[in-house]
Amino acid sequence: MKKLFYVALAVFVFSACTSPDNSQTNSEERIDSLEDQMVSRPLEMENPDPAHNSQNSVDWMGTYEAVLPCADCPGIKTVLVLHEDETFQISSEYLERDTKFEDEGTFEWQNNGSIVHLKGKDTDVKLKVGENRLFQLDQEGKEITGELAEHYIYKKQL
Repeated sequence: MKKLFYVALAVFVFSACTSPDNSQTNSEERIDSLEDQMVSRPLEMENPDPAHNSQNSVDWMGTYEAVLPCADCPGIKTVLVLHEDETFQISSEYLERDTKFEDEGTFEWQNNGSIVHLKGKDTDVKLKVGENRLFQLDQEGKEITGELAEHYIYKKQL
């Protein structure tokens, strides 16, 4: 009886070892398919569900901070407050200087609710809204890239 048990166990183990791993093959096929889809459809053109965007799906109201790059100082500490009524307040302080600027104004949603355009007396800035982050855009409305890109990300103060 013991021999029969060990023979059955050995057959089971060997059959498990030699059967093809379909899950890995299927995973690789799915990855290839996803890569093909990503290449064929540019990200900025994709909006599968316009009812779900940053404006109505992200908790965007609140206070954000960033230390923006500065050519002749250690940085510009910037505090931005976005209000539910689509108004904002911004304060920029040049580090190691006695220079501080404040402004307020309104903002409008653009690009199907994923970008806010701040307009104040001295402020004209576009920001892409993400989860607990705002990504400052360049003058052409594109995300800032390069080695200083991380300094143009405002982080929400929780």
